[in-house]
Amino acid sequence: MIFDTDIFIWVQRGNQKASRLMEKAEYKYLSIQTYMELLQCSKNKTQHKYVKDFISSFNFMVLPLTENIGHRALIYIEEYTLSSGLRAGDAIIAATAIENNMTLVSSNAKHFRIIKDLKLKVFKP
Repeated sequence: MIFDTDIFIWVQRGNQKASRLMEKAEYKYLSIQTYMELLQCSKNKTQHKYVKDFISSFNFMVLPLTENIGHRALIYIEEYTLSSGLRAGDAIIAATAIENNMTLVSSNAKHFRIIKDLKLKVFKP
């Protein structure tokens, strides 16, 4: 299972349902895009360290941006940005899930429902 950025934010806010969801997952993945978004939202070095320690201590595997993921994300941007407002970060996260044949967990269903090939598990906090 690959987790969208918003699930990490729910955990940081103390949402027990999000925490249990992560704990129950046998294998935990996130895209490099999600990792960058989490670091980018940090306000100081302490929060940077917290993010890095969280990812490491809970055995998350960071999936890299590959040529295939980049190409697929570009296709999604061409296909969906004008009609649905798909953003580059979400396109990369969705492409990462699809290229790795994984289910994406997100509470932002409206960002991802338009992508036909994506296996999406909608999280409701």
